[in-house]
Amino acid sequence: MKQKQKQKWKTISLSVIGLLVAFQFYQPVRNISSRQVQATDFRKVYNPPKAVSQILENSCYNCHSNNTKYEWFDYIQPGRMFIESHIAKGKQDLNFSAWGDYYSGKQERLLQSIVTQVEKNEMPLPSYLWLHPEAKLTNEEKQTLINWIKNKE
Repeated sequence: MKQKQKQKWKTISLSVIGLLVAFQFYQPVRNISSRQVQATDFRKVYNPPKAVSQILENSCYNCHSNNTKYEWFDYIQPGRMFIESHIAKGKQDLNFSAWGDYYSGKQERLLQSIVTQVEKNEMPLPSYLWLHPEAKLTNEEKQTLINWIKNKE
């Protein structure tokens, strides 16, 4: 009896491992449109100082632009599907690559939202920071970004 039960668990375990391995072959389309900065990109529209541009690129652009810099672990399923859905949601809320396509009222609303979320430590998301600690904003970076947004032109 115990032998049959061991065989059953072995079969189930191998089946699960086989499914996980097969699942790795499913890779959604990557979020990469062009390495060239588009005319509608936030950085082209506002031409922010290098420090602000760097902050946005390091902490925001992976989820909120058309160009994600993927890490090796971003290709492992089922995490890859989670990441792609997270990016799609982020771009739906705010896409820095399409900034110039937003009407001015939406741009102002989004800028205020950025300030609010950075002040409240809501962005970058804590779940993102677990695997991307380099994206965590220092107090100085937060102030630099907030001050620039509040005082731009």
